Amino acid sequence: VTDALGRLAAGTPRPATAQMTDALTGAGIAVAALEVSASRTPTGLEADAIEAAVLQGTKCVVGQVRDGSVTVIVLPVLASGKCFVGTAV
Repeated sequence: VTDALGRLAAGTPRPATAQMTDALTGAGIAVAALEVSASRTPTGLEADAIEAAVLQGTKCVVGQVRDGSVTVIVLPVLASGKCFVGTAV
């Protein structure tokens, strides 16, 4: 996740949802295990950061891209069986 997002952020410091999805699925992550946040707000503004989460058993590998910087953390799966609260793309 770190490598895939690092490559993406190096060329696209503020990626769109589809670019995050493509970068991670291109790195071999299954679409069914992937959650990606919206890159635009409901009013059409560009989000400050975009996040992706990969479900791996009882853990979520969560990566964020903000202005070309990548942060990755491992968190427990939520009671819902998902990594994100609410709706993710």
